[in-house]
Amino acid sequence: MFEVNGILYADEPVRELEVRSARVTDDHVMLVTFSTGETRLCDFTEMYDDVPAFAPLQDEKAFENFHIDHGILTWRNGAIDISPTYLYEHSYEYTVHGELVSA
Repeated sequence: MFEVNGILYADEPVRELEVRSARVTDDHVMLVTFSTGETRLCDFTEMYDDVPAFAPLQDEKAFENFHIDHGILTWRNGAIDISPTYLYEHSYEYTVHGELVSA
């Protein structure tokens, strides 16, 4: 149980997921390290059809020009962003030689 602003909650507080670092590795693919310490593979080509707001990122130069702003991956001076939770849920475990990679 925990309290926030005078309200009691039965569950434990949930820590907000954040992006700690990211780097482009291939055509519209990134390795992203999250606040959990996990590094995951994010293939944006799979997201373009599902999220029309990402259409401008199909331009490789635009895709590569990202920033991390307060734990959120953004492009075009914040005009395009992606929820760290959505990014995590639509990414894949990243392994090197059969070992999971974590920061």
